[in-house]
Amino acid sequence: MCTEREAEKPSRRLVFRKKGNRCVIYPENAVLVATSIEKRLHSRCVQTNVVCDFIIQINETTFHLHKLPMVSRSGYINRLVFQRTSTGETASSIRIDNVPGGYKIFELVVKFCYGMKVELTAPNIAPLYCAANLLEMSDDFEQGNLIEKTEHFLSFVIFSSWKDTIRILRSCETITSCARELGILKRCAESIAWKVSIDSHAIKCGGIEFQCLELLENEYNSNPENLHDGWWFKDLLLLRIDHFTEVILSCKRKGIRSELVGSCIALWTAKWLSRISLQFDNLSHKNLTVRLYRITIRSLIALLPEDDNSVSYNFLLHLFKLGQVVKLDSKVLMKLERRLAVMLVNCDPYELLIKNYRHGDTSYDVGIVCKVAEAYVSLHSVKPLTLQVVGRLIDEYLTLVARDDNLPPKVFQSLIEALPKSCRTCDNHLYRAIDMYLKAHPSLTEEERNGLCRAIEYNKLSQEARSHALRNDRLPLNIITRFILLEQVKVTSSMTTAGSDYYRTKSQTIMKVTKNMGQKMLNSLNDLKSMKLEVEAMKEKLSNLQTCSAMLYSRAKQCAKV
Repeated sequence: MCTEREAEKPSRRLVFRKKGNRCVIYPENAVLVATSIEKRLHSRCVQTNVVCDFIIQINETTFHLHKLPMVSRSGYINRLVFQRTSTGETASSIRIDNVPGGYKIFELVVKFCYGMKVELTAPNIAPLYCAANLLEMSDDFEQGNLIEKTEHFLSFVIFSSWKDTIRILRSCETITSCARELGILKRCAESIAWKVSIDSHAIKCGGIEFQCLELLENEYNSNPENLHDGWWFKDLLLLRIDHFTEVILSCKRKGIRSELVGSCIALWTAKWLSRISLQFDNLSHKNLTVRLYRITIRSLIALLPEDDNSVSYNFLLHLFKLGQVVKLDSKVLMKLERRLAVMLVNCDPYELLIKNYRHGDTSYDVGIVCKVAEAYVSLHSVKPLTLQVVGRLIDEYLTLVARDDNLPPKVFQSLIEALPKSCRTCDNHLYRAIDMYLKAHPSLTEEERNGLCRAIEYNKLSQEARSHALRNDRLPLNIITRFILLEQVKVTSSMTTAGSDYYRTKSQTIMKVTKNMGQKMLNSLNDLKSMKLEVEAMKEKLSNLQTCSAMLYSRAKQCAKV
């Protein structure tokens, strides 16, 4: 390593640093020194005092070179030349189409072989290191060859600089297979995870929860530079899914808190996948784009931490929706659906709001919530108490989506019927949701309104809700009539119940006394006659009640016709 003052001289020995994480390298010994490389549209020609005798074709670009400098440092080129010579073919021209980084990186290789200075930076070090390994430029051919020099600089940058490590990962997007094979991706990922793990602030900050993915997406778009306490999130959001996966797996191995890992996954999803359903209207599910998204979403689901509080419920629902859009494997979707069902009991109704973005769709995806509710009921471990909690949660969710103009009554009704009636001990929230839906959809048919209101049980309504229902003209006529009859039966029952403050017959008094005396037989003829008269009186009262209810029904029907 030379000092900056020594660097001004054309040294041929070792790597020396310049400002920042950059360096210039020279070979130890150059067989043939070139002054420059003449560049044309699709050709490169080395300027020396010796005529070029060797051509290397890199994709569409032709390099006019000399055989000796290239074969003396590259085992791969040496072997190609030897094979052609041994078979009697001319060795003045060869073609190499798989050089990592293409002709631009190969031009740096040529400069190194000809003794020209080569500047190493974070964006070019990974492809140059891969190219050096492909061309077999090891110390077996020449001491201080390109593999050794690039390896030193690569290790130094990965260890020392966070930003440059991210740049190296991004530069590997076009050479992923080679970078993975040489361990560059793993080394970068482990370096990032190590830097995050030693940052005490990042480890101690609490989990991040979001009410819905849309809020998360807005937060990212409005202020990406100061995004909460996860200082490292914004750099990882730039990575491609396979590189992002490599980093997250390393973070999990390092013991980074599951809340931080989950939040980072949620942010990456919000940035890249929040509205992919818009793109699939005219695409086949065999399309390359759809398949790419399918692989991406499957990778994200596999990355999720197992802790329930590591990601928000809304994010899991959103991921489940994306999986349905791209038609993921049923096993993957069923596993995610089961996780959603298990977590449903601790969910908030606002976390169930998943937006639809396509024109003409409902504002929120109610069908996906219905699927999760049905999966919850199908679980064998469901307890009556938790079932009632979920029943109230779904009823509150229904009140949030009831005003949606595009929400069909069948979808609304399917969510009501997704849970058994036993899950509701009180129907007040259900009645409120149905009433809001009827108010927002005045054009519903009588049959559709009947289908919705049939789920309401009158005896599960509070007195206030009953009073409102009896005066509610949005309810179907037969539902109102049934409620009126049930109310009258209730009043009559309360009046005729033994011990009631409203009404007590002589026969009831005798029966109560008789019961208290040990169920003795009545032997008084006069008492029997009076009991018969009271029974007749009760029949007459019941007849009057039926006549009254028939008149009310007739008046209601006339009002409806008017």
